[in-house]
Amino acid sequence: MPSVDDSAAALQRLLDIMCRLRDPEGGCPWDCAQDFRSIAPYTLEEAYEVVDAIEREHPDELCDELGDLLFQVVFHARMAEERGWFGFAEVATAIGNKLERRHPHVFGDVEIADAEAQTLAWETHKRGERAQRGHTGVLAGVPLALPALTRAAKLQKRAARIGLDWPEAEGVFAKLQEEIGELDAARATGTPEAVSAEVGDLLFTCVNLARHLGVDPEGALRAANARFEARVAHVEAALPAELQSAEALDRLWESAKQAGR
Repeated sequence: MPSVDDSAAALQRLLDIMCRLRDPEGGCPWDCAQDFRSIAPYTLEEAYEVVDAIEREHPDELCDELGDLLFQVVFHARMAEERGWFGFAEVATAIGNKLERRHPHVFGDVEIADAEAQTLAWETHKRGERAQRGHTGVLAGVPLALPALTRAAKLQKRAARIGLDWPEAEGVFAKLQEEIGELDAARATGTPEAVSAEVGDLLFTCVNLARHLGVDPEGALRAANARFEARVAHVEAALPAELQSAEALDRLWESAKQAGR
């Protein structure tokens, strides 16, 4: 395994490369032209690619994608340093301080009974930090840039802290049926805005149901996407284009579902 010195040297090399890329005299024109907003989409993309490598259990790809994600942190830190805001050292120091502060049972003399107690303590620390920044509402600080399903689940979990939640999943099932009825009524009006709003409410309720059932909605949808891709590939491989009748497609789709099980 690499030593601490090896890791420090590798990180310093990456920081030096970033400085060279952003150098107005002889650097890369593309890298020099970027700013926080232009780089942000790449940061999100790299985070998703890390998750993709994890789900496909490809360690070599995971190593590569983690490097790409680290480069995004280095890129943002370099741009901030150029503006005189902070540098990579401040970023690393800030997260180190935060981890020590949020783990007093490890780095201090506080005793934590179990993982559940640690989760509660972690949330208490985070609430205190948000309050110091002036974010006092229960929903304050949930990032807008999160995927919509993930953000919906986070908003619902936060709201549950002040009692805005169903006590059990059965209530969410009833709400789901109610939302389906409202969507059907909106369709009858022929108003696109009303239909869009009701579809949004239906999706939001589905996220709530997933949360009550202990299912990560983002992960569940990614898995559903993967199953759909596999089934489409199964149908494409089994049926020539000229024979793609509705009945044949239906039979092959059911076959693909059975094969996936």
